[in-house]
Amino acid sequence: MLQLRHAEKTFRKLDATHPIVAVVGPRQAGKTTFLKEQMAQPGRTTYTTLDDISAKALFDESPEKFARQHLDMQKTNIIDEAQYGKEAGIKLKHWADSGYKLWISASSQSLLESNVLSFLAGRVGLMTLYGFDLSETLEAKNLKAYTPAQMDDTVWQHATYGSYPRAVLTSDPEEKKLILKNLFTTVLLKDVFASFGIQDQNTLERLARFLATNMATELNHQTAASHLSVTAATVRKYVDALEKSYLVKRCPPFFTNKNLELVKQPKLYFIDTGMRNAILDDYPSGLQNNGRLYENYLFSEITKTGQAVQYWKSKSQAEVDFIIQRHGKPIPIEAKLYAPTTVPRSLQSFIEKYRPENAYIACYQGDEKTLQSHQTAVQILRTDSFLEQINAE
Repeated sequence: MLQLRHAEKTFRKLDATHPIVAVVGPRQAGKTTFLKEQMAQPGRTTYTTLDDISAKALFDESPEKFARQHLDMQKTNIIDEAQYGKEAGIKLKHWADSGYKLWISASSQSLLESNVLSFLAGRVGLMTLYGFDLSETLEAKNLKAYTPAQMDDTVWQHATYGSYPRAVLTSDPEEKKLILKNLFTTVLLKDVFASFGIQDQNTLERLARFLATNMATELNHQTAASHLSVTAATVRKYVDALEKSYLVKRCPPFFTNKNLELVKQPKLYFIDTGMRNAILDDYPSGLQNNGRLYENYLFSEITKTGQAVQYWKSKSQAEVDFIIQRHGKPIPIEAKLYAPTTVPRSLQSFIEKYRPENAYIACYQGDEKTLQSHQTAVQILRTDSFLEQINAE
């Protein structure tokens, strides 16, 4: 079955205006499949991956030799895992200026470093492709209409086994677990350990487990360093590598005073909750009593919409899970397993201080309704309704 991705419209706009389109995102999120499916006419692409040793050797040695062997001026040329290429920026610029049409993919943000992008200014359109979002997962399961119980089951599976296409499209839970376990090993060894000069694989694995245990909480580098018996500088370096490999993502605090924002601790989430569960080999049989997993799941789904996410915490310890921006104005979002009957006090505190036009409480189960707080409409929506709403705005 052809799995349509919502990013297709964005990709088409970039392809129409740039000689190079770079699709970046987690390993095995479907980037290569997506690129191959974008060709309306079969046979109109060439495909090369720099995972291939001989192709990488040619790429590194000579752009002329690589082009002669792997590129075609009459076709669109796909270069997969382009981050592995030596001096990729200047070579991609040369080929684009010579008239080649290029689609490239990368499972590491090393392709986005300034020493690459500085050569590609005005030539490359960038798009991030994550795993299947909830609506794409429903399409993959051919669920066009569903009961609340079916939606509960779909959200639980999506939060438990994640959004990587192979895991979503596999029905056997044990096979899902094996896919995630193997993928974690690949990401750790190829994208993190090899690509970012990490010296200690054991510490990297222990840090990943520490972060998985403490997901959806503020990241204190010194606390993590003490737990792992390493320096805080090492923790920062390793977390940075994990983030650039699309395993985790830091969520900064929301402040109107930007100077304060720079000194506050971020919260840390996993890009994919299935991967987080694989690290701990812990796959819950339900989301009951798993509020932080649901919170991380919502963070992942909001991130897939392309929106920047922050969190808010006051001096009095009032906290709102997520803040997104619309037209320069903040929108607070709370994640709850069950729909509340009243507006939580922390959310009321934020509303009283910032007077947002809209506020949301996204819940796994419960009745949808709209409440009022300081003249702000607070919509309580189940997961699917909430995600549809913020995508529509």
